Amino acid sequence: MAKAVLARGVANIPTSYKLWIAAARLEADDAAKQRVLRRALERIPGSVRLWKAAVELASEDDARVLLSRAVECCPTHVELWLALAKLESYDNAKKVLNKARQAVPTDPSIWITAAKLEEAQGNNDMVGKIVSRALKSLQSHGVVIAREAWLKEAEAAERAQPACVLTCRAIVGEVVGLGVEDEDRRRTWMADAEEAARRGSIETARAIYNATLAAFPGKPAVWRAAAALEKQHGSRQALDELLKRAVSYCPQAEVLWLMAAKERWLAGDVPGARAILAEAFAANPDSEDVWLAAFKLEFENDEPQRARALLAKARETSTASTARVWMKSAIVEREAGDAAAERALLAEGLRRFPGFWKLHLMAGQLEAREGKVEATRAAYAAGLKRCPDCVPLWRAAARLEEAQGNTGRARAMLEQARHRNPKQPELWLAAIRTEQRAGSTKAAEALLAKALQDCPASGLLWAEAVAMAPRPQRRTKAADAMKRCDNDPHVIAAVASLFWADRKIDKARSWWSRSVTLDPDIGDHWAQLWKFEGQHGTPESAANVLAKAAAADPHHGERWVRVAKDPANAHQLVDVLLKKVVVDIDTLPPP
Repeated sequence: MAKAVLARGVANIPTSYKLWIAAARLEADDAAKQRVLRRALERIPGSVRLWKAAVELASEDDARVLLSRAVECCPTHVELWLALAKLESYDNAKKVLNKARQAVPTDPSIWITAAKLEEAQGNNDMVGKIVSRALKSLQSHGVVIAREAWLKEAEAAERAQPACVLTCRAIVGEVVGLGVEDEDRRRTWMADAEEAARRGSIETARAIYNATLAAFPGKPAVWRAAAALEKQHGSRQALDELLKRAVSYCPQAEVLWLMAAKERWLAGDVPGARAILAEAFAANPDSEDVWLAAFKLEFENDEPQRARALLAKARETSTASTARVWMKSAIVEREAGDAAAERALLAEGLRRFPGFWKLHLMAGQLEAREGKVEATRAAYAAGLKRCPDCVPLWRAAARLEEAQGNTGRARAMLEQARHRNPKQPELWLAAIRTEQRAGSTKAAEALLAKALQDCPASGLLWAEAVAMAPRPQRRTKAADAMKRCDNDPHVIAAVASLFWADRKIDKARSWWSRSVTLDPDIGDHWAQLWKFEGQHGTPESAANVLAKAAAADPHHGERWVRVAKDPANAHQLVDVLLKKVVVDIDTLPPP
């Protein structure tokens, strides 16, 4: 019945391609469908839809014949030309694309397909020439070259199967500067590269960075951005080559030298890293960062004598004899167990740099390790006299008094610290923890209420408020915390702990992951996430957390610092420290 109706329809309206296509669909086999479509094309040879339908049903040889006829009947339809070129041999495809350009001189996709064809044949030199000619030809025919559209074509070429990398680079090289004012070029191009990388178009981003570097070879920021891309998505060799070029163009950019040396070190090439730092010394003889990088290379590779010699030389060099150099010198002796040498270095360092609080803190810690309470107290007092705004010194001095049973004195010291340094969440937290350790729960709660009034946007304090709340009230407290600071990693971690306690595993995993994403430098959260995956995940997921933590290389977090700064844990890898932090969480109260 339907066939009869459609038969009458095409008889009465033979120019309706919709009726012909509907009639073809009713046929049972492909051969019959093809017969209907061929009859339709005899009536409507200019219908692109009919040609496409016929080609879809045909074999490759028949499709080639059909498309050859189709481009004669529909010469302005680019898709048919491109489909025909795809089925032809290389030589014939070139001829087809040339005819297509003559028929439709304003369509860029024909030129781009021609560039891809040459790249597929290995004719690399032709790719750039074709793209360059394309722009000139299109402009001569009145086509406006839209920069954004062409950059999207570059990304499409990169995503093609197989990827047409040379076509992508050629397009970027020709269009990246179109319509961009000279003073805006660097900013615009770097933004374009970052956006392309964010979309996963790595070759496009790389090509944009290369164009930027060609125009601004003396800008270290561009080299750093390009190096970051290679580090994340490229090969170690490509990164090494890029950094070699970078330091040749920007020899005074210390950070580039340090990046190059670090990458060599990470690759296991310690002599190569030494050689790079030697060149860095030649280019930047007064750089504190280069001196300290050379020291770290030797120190971390268990070469204490080399490390000592470097620091000694730095201390003798007027421009390199900085507070950090003296501090690192003391650290070497601390790890070697030479308290006398450490004390002498700290004393001389403090004589030269009395306002450097880390030296005062280390001096107090040295005396504390030797059990000299009065000397420790004196060291902290001297430090606070010079550095009254140093929170770590106040906290260390208060903990000393508390450890000696002088809780009242510790309490008074922290109150004085808050008076001198208002709106410091760490000082409030130290006071709260002091009351908790003394068993004064009510006093701790009162201090917390005052702390949240003084620092209402502190994620650190809100996370403590969630932890201190009675279990039935924790959800409400967490909701209040989220209203105040919804993107604070400490608050996110506190919420993750609640989900974990309620055994809402998927939610807990999501929130722990969010906390380490917001601030990957907090080692405590990585340790908690690894512990969580060990209990509720798979060995693979736990190993994945370890790998991500090692890549993040965290340096902060209350427990992380306590573990990492322990001389017994010197030179330990991140995964070892992370496991020790988990033990710390399970066995010790917070600092």
